[in-house]
This record gives sequence, structure tokens and C-alpha cells, in this order.
Amino acid sequence: MPNMQPFILILLSISFSLITTNANAASQNPFTAKAALIRYWDRKTPNQRPHPSFLLSKLSPLSALDCTTYSSLLSSNPLSLTPHLLIFCSAAHLLCSPSLSSKSPKDSNFANYNNVNFTNYGNHIHSGQDSFKNYSKSQLVPIDVFTTYSRDSVSHDETFKAYSPNGTIITDNFTSYASAAVDGSGDFTSYGHSSGVPLLNFANYETGSNGHTQNFTSYATSNDEALLSFTQYSKQSNAVPSVFTSYTKNNSIGISNFKGYGEGANNPLDAFKKYGTDDKISHQNFKSYGDHATAGTQSFSSYRGKLDDGDSVFESYGKLGNNPTLEFTTYGKPIPRGTDHFTGYGEAATDPKVNFKTYRGMPTEFKTYAKTGVVFKDYHNSTIPPLVKLSSKPANRWVEPGKFFRESSLNEGTVMPMPDIRDKMPERSFLPKDISGKLPFDAIELGKIFNAPAGTGLGRAIADTISECERTPSRGETKRCTRSAEDMIDFAVSVLGNDAVPRTTESASGSGTNIVIGKVKGINGGRVTKSVSCHQSLFPYLVYYCHSVPKVRVYEAEILSVESKKKINKGVAICHLDTSDWSAGHGAFVALGSKPGVIEVCHWIFEGDLTWAAAD
Repeated sequence: MPNMQPFILILLSISFSLITTNANAASQNPFTAKAALIRYWDRKTPNQRPHPSFLLSKLSPLSALDCTTYSSLLSSNPLSLTPHLLIFCSAAHLLCSPSLSSKSPKDSNFANYNNVNFTNYGNHIHSGQDSFKNYSKSQLVPIDVFTTYSRDSVSHDETFKAYSPNGTIITDNFTSYASAAVDGSGDFTSYGHSSGVPLLNFANYETGSNGHTQNFTSYATSNDEALLSFTQYSKQSNAVPSVFTSYTKNNSIGISNFKGYGEGANNPLDAFKKYGTDDKISHQNFKSYGDHATAGTQSFSSYRGKLDDGDSVFESYGKLGNNPTLEFTTYGKPIPRGTDHFTGYGEAATDPKVNFKTYRGMPTEFKTYAKTGVVFKDYHNSTIPPLVKLSSKPANRWVEPGKFFRESSLNEGTVMPMPDIRDKMPERSFLPKDISGKLPFDAIELGKIFNAPAGTGLGRAIADTISECERTPSRGETKRCTRSAEDMIDFAVSVLGNDAVPRTTESASGSGTNIVIGKVKGINGGRVTKSVSCHQSLFPYLVYYCHSVPKVRVYEAEILSVESKKKINKGVAICHLDTSDWSAGHGAFVALGSKPGVIEVCHWIFEGDLTWAAAD
């Protein structure tokens, strides 16, 4: 007979949770995970200091029975948690992938839908239109699957407007979308706007289609990190216009991979207008783009904007094509940064027409490039382009004003810019150590438990966090990824002793504006000290990357409104006095105009992060 204990415990846990839901606060219940953690905290730091509310709010809401139940499940087999994942995530206040509906809706106006699997939807359909408006709006972890959607359709239109806006970790998979479609169009407008980490995959999209137009307008804009993949897109298609307008605009990091795009197509018409403009850092990879294509035009207009500090790689672009037209107009920017690499560009093509007009690159590398049919007009390829004078101070490229500053700025009356310190992470709670310690800290294993495989945004976030946690510490740095509040307290005490106190900036008030520094207080009298700073990681449950570096000063400063001079916030700032081991390309030196070991560098503790230091 199978062991029924875990399942009985689950039922008891649900019943107990319902009974105690309105028992008015875990702080009054000595049997909750939160109460147990507070007792642990008091034992480790017996300084009788009040516990800050910002950290208390992140403690686990699980009851004692919940903790016993899930700890027992994990002890038997971590994968035994997966069937109970939705209940567990809700009870523990975690970030988890939603359940995905496998039944495709039957109507054609999909407004305010979430997490639906559209497999084989719209196949062989004639005419009509499907409209996706405000689809997956403001979802934490939306997962949308469009497999063989609109395949073999005729004169069918698909409209994605305001799709996946304001999400946190978006995973959208368009596999074999519009394959062999005839006429019709697909329109992506304001797709993936203002999200945290959109992961958008187009595989075998438009393969073998005939005249099915695609428009990407304001696609993947204003995100923290946009990851876009186009594999075998429009392969062997016939006269398919694809227009990318304001694609990946204003992202912090934009990464696009175009592999086998338009390969073997007949008369492809691809236009990239204002592509990648104003991204802070962009990485664009075009591999086997337009290979063996016949005729057609690929044009890049206003490609890579004024803030871009990334690179573009064109490998085997237009290679072995027949009469291709490849145009670069106003490519780059007046003060170029980053690099461009053209390998096998237009190589062995028949009668190519390649035009570079007002092209600026720094530097640009051409290998095995087409030897005929190439026109360079107003082309600049040098470290410092003509007619541009650079100042001796490094340009403030992608570094937000106020993100780094000098210690002298922390004086009463100083007016300075405040960076965007808002906590942009989804709300989550710590897991009790007895539970987090039994979960494998491995991307593959955790992906199985939390239904977050490598191809999803959440799966990638898990892998990135674990990779950063496993990174070798810098010289002089002591680091630990704390997977529970107990872990964080233990690490802080191991570095600072049992009189450690956590501090953070009170709120995000003043973010993105000029502020006035009010009264300033140096922690421990402003003496050089040690601290432990902890930064949130993107993970299903709260994981903090905590590290300690020597020779810092920690300050608390009133933040005042420039207009009213009234207090609007109380900030915590840390000043690193020894920067000799920092990279010369660190954003602090880009913004402040110096080099490692010469100046101290200060920054605010952002909302959601914290720093521990000895109590005053």
C-alpha cells in the first residue's frame, strides 16, 4: 500500500489554513514560520533592536503544519512537490508558472485571455481575423504557446495588439506559425511592452508562406532585458513582406537572434526601421540571413540608436543569393560605440546590390565580403569619426544619472539626480530553511519541480541566478546566495558579529527626479567599516545575492523635495572606498569619469535590497 502520509498532511494543511486564515496575523501566532524565524533572529542577534518591517514583510506566511507537510514531501522526493505546486505556491507566496489551458477557445476575439495553448488553431482557415488585445496583461509569468497556428490558412489576418504588456517573465512560443499561409497578414503592435524579461521565440515562422505580410511595430519595447529568437523565419517563402518598426526600442539589454531568416526565399521584402534604437546594450545576430534567396530587398534604416553600446554580427548574410538588394541607411549613430562584424556578407551572390549610405561603425569588420555591386556613400569606419570631437571625460553612455556618485554629494543641501530605485521584482516570500534546504539548487532539477524548463523565461531566470551564485568571488569579496531568511542572518552575523542590523531605503519616492539631500548620518559615526549588502535575484522564491567588501562607509540621508524642501524619503547609501579591483569599464567610472583605485564610489540601496552593518 502506498505511503498516504504526505497526502493526508496536504489535506490537513488545507483545512488548517482555512480555519486560521482570519486568525489576525502570523505575528500573534507562535506556531507560524514567521514567528519561528523571529525567535531564531533574536537568538542570533540579541541586541533587542526592533525588527524592520521591510524584512518582516518578506518572511514566509506558511503555518507550522504547512512547513511540516511540505518538508515531509521534499524529504521523500523533491519531485513529489510538483503535483501540489499551485497550492504550495499560493500558500508560500512564490513566483510560479501558471497552469496552461490545453483547450483552444473557439471565438476569434481574444481580449484579456491568459495562458492558453493555441495548438493547431486556425489551421486551413479561409479569411477572417483573430484579434489578441490586452492578452496576458500584467501577468507575472505568462506562458503562451502558438504551435502550428494559422497554418495553411488563406487570406487570414492575425492582430496582436498590446500583447503581454507589463508582464514580469514572459514566455511566448510561436512555432510553425503561418506556415504555408497564403495572403493575409500578421500584425504585432506594442507587443511585449514594459515587461521585465520577455523571452519571445519564433521558430519555423512563415515557412513556405506566400504573400503573408508581417508587421512588428513597437515590438519588445521598454523592457529590462529582451531576448528574441527568430529561427528559420520566412524560410522558402514567396513575396513575404516583413516590416520591423521601432523594434526593441528603449530596452536596457536587447538580444536578438535571426538564424536562417528568409533562407531560400523568393523575393523577400524585409525592412528594419528604427531597429534597436535607444537600447542601452544590444546584441544583434544575423546568421544565414537571406542565404540562397532570389531577388528581394533587405533594408536597415536608422538601425541602432544613439544610446546603443552593443554589437551586431552578420554572418553569411545574403550569401549565395540571386540578385539580392541589401541596403543600410543611417546605420549607427554620430558617436558610434560597439562593434559590427560582417562575415561572408553577400559572398558568392549573383549580381548583388549592396548600399551603405550614411553608415557609421566603430570598428566594422568585413571578411569574405562580396567584391562587386557594393556602394559605400558617406561611410565612416574609425575609432573617432570625422567632424566629431570627443571630450576627455568618458561619455555617460547607458549609465542612469545618479546611479553612482561621489561621497562629497552626501552633504546637506546638495541637489542631485535620484536614479530609478523602484523594486521591479515580483513580490515573493522567503521559504523556511527547512524547506529551501531540501530543494536542489540546480537549474535542471528546479526546472522540473517548478515546471520551468530551460526554454521558458522562468527557467532562464533560475539558470542565470544559479550561475551568478556559483561565480568565483572577486578579490576581497565574501559572497553567499542566501536561500532563506535564516541563511541571510547567518551570513550577516558571520561577517559582522551578533550586533548586525539590516537597513534599506524607506521607499522609492524621488525616483527619476532631482532631489535635495537633507540631514546626513554616518553609521558608526561615519567610520570605515564593513557591511553586507544583499540584492534580490529573480527566482521562484526569495533568493538574495549577499556580499561583503572591505573599506566602506554607510550613510542614512534624508531625501527632500526640490520644490517644497520637505522630506519625501530616507535613503541608505554605501560608499566603496577601495575600487582598485573594479573593472575599468565599470559604469561608475563611465559616469564619473575616472578609473579604478583613484576615487571612491557611492550608490543608494535600492528598494527591495538591503545592507547589514553593526548597530549604532
